[in-house]
Amino acid sequence: MFDVAMLILRLGLGIIFLAHGIKHARGRQKTSRWFGSIGFKSPEFNWFMSTASEIAVGVMLILGLATSLGVAALVGVMSVAFWTVHRTVGFWVTARPDEGWEYVFALTFTAVALAMAGPGEFSIDHALGIADDLDGWVGLAFAVLGVLGAVGELAMFWRPSSVEQPAVP
Repeated sequence: MFDVAMLILRLGLGIIFLAHGIKHARGRQKTSRWFGSIGFKSPEFNWFMSTASEIAVGVMLILGLATSLGVAALVGVMSVAFWTVHRTVGFWVTARPDEGWEYVFALTFTAVALAMAGPGEFSIDHALGIADDLDGWVGLAFAVLGVLGAVGELAMFWRPSSVEQPAVP
């Protein structure tokens, strides 16, 4: 049952990320403008990287291919989302998608647990004989790597002070 549970978990997270990536791919201009509006330099580049990351994470998790690396990317994307959009709003997600960090939190911690538990028998990682080499503490290390990647992205590209603030009446 453990292997079936890991398959279900991977499929759920993978479908979510693949869907987000496809949505961003279809909305290049809108998403790029949004990146610029929240203070990202090079919004087109950040659109591309976000879109490519989300699609890659989705495929990797669905297939169970380089699962820990996929989790690292997922944690990185969610860390950037948390820091730039959700952290100041509070915990609860309500009617607007830019509110609360509840969803980001749930996806991140579920993915970290997946990396630590491993992708299960029904995965390409298992078929390649690498699944057991990348779970446990190594899986957790990949998740930490994702956070470090997010810090790097924010340091290079995020400049919230460059966003024009409305004049105070």
